[in-house]
Amino acid sequence: MILTGLFDLTTRLVRMPEDGGATVWMPPQSSTIAGEVDWLFNFILGISVVFFVLIVVVMMVFVVKYRRREGRETASPSASNSVFLEMAWMAISIVVVVIIFFFGFKSYLNISTPPANAYEIQVAGQKWDWSFTYPNGYVDQDLHVPADRPVELVMTSVDVIHSFYVPAFRVKKDVVPGRYTNVWFEATKPGEYNIFCAEYCGTGHSDSSTMVIVHPSGEFGPWLEKASNFLLTMTPEEGGRKVYEIRGCQQCHSVDGSPRTGPTFFKVFGKEETLADGSIITVDEDYIRESVLEPNAKVVAGFEPVMPTYQGRMKDDQIEALIAYIKSLDGKTGEE
Repeated sequence: MILTGLFDLTTRLVRMPEDGGATVWMPPQSSTIAGEVDWLFNFILGISVVFFVLIVVVMMVFVVKYRRREGRETASPSASNSVFLEMAWMAISIVVVVIIFFFGFKSYLNISTPPANAYEIQVAGQKWDWSFTYPNGYVDQDLHVPADRPVELVMTSVDVIHSFYVPAFRVKKDVVPGRYTNVWFEATKPGEYNIFCAEYCGTGHSDSSTMVIVHPSGEFGPWLEKASNFLLTMTPEEGGRKVYEIRGCQQCHSVDGSPRTGPTFFKVFGKEETLADGSIITVDEDYIRESVLEPNAKVVAGFEPVMPTYQGRMKDDQIEALIAYIKSLDGKTGEE
């Protein structure tokens, strides 16, 4: 009764109904699994509060009762051990741990086992960006999903270990190079939610954030069809700029001349560059295409060979649009 009462009190204290179910510890519950995760979190928190209060109160009683006082220079004899108390303490501890394990393992199995009808999206983590590939081949830097439908993410990394984390959905999973990991969720509320990388992945770790956009029922399909054909509705330069943004090029290559992890794109087309091996090349269409597909073949001097390959990940029309965008950054058109 004490555990239950304190658990309920703790839950009420940390709950903020005016924020759509948010708590001091968690954002609003926005997926079907969030309730289970929060219940277990609050249960463990309640138990922790109980034992914290119990231990502190008993400690204070002992400090006062057994403090050193004038006329009592020797300690009183210790009480003999009680087998009953020891067994009761062990039994209570075992029961609490078993309860935590049962509900924790149940939630773990639920999170790890996607439904058969889950909509599958491929996820690639890289320094320092995320990319999401849909079944029709369209790639976006934000994760778009339908509401009220299970979504399975099949994830891998192209460089180092990342961790895919959506606080509002209560899902977090490591993304490891050379292997695939899976996680699934079912969003319950249309809106935009933060995605973070929860594993330190280098100097740009804090930039490894993007959004989940949950579309209302019936709106995801039309969005995907329109987004997939963006090159048909834009000029080559506009399409190239979008490729630059959704493919994560902006994380390493500026368009204003400022140095980043990779060379700037500003006024780079037609420029002669010295490579790491001492040779000199002219930045033209062939060099840009080769750098996209085999980025470590000809690395500009002063930069590290850290760019991942886009072989099999970027279509020819996207590469052509990107080249058109880079060519437009000549400083004469008002671009950055």
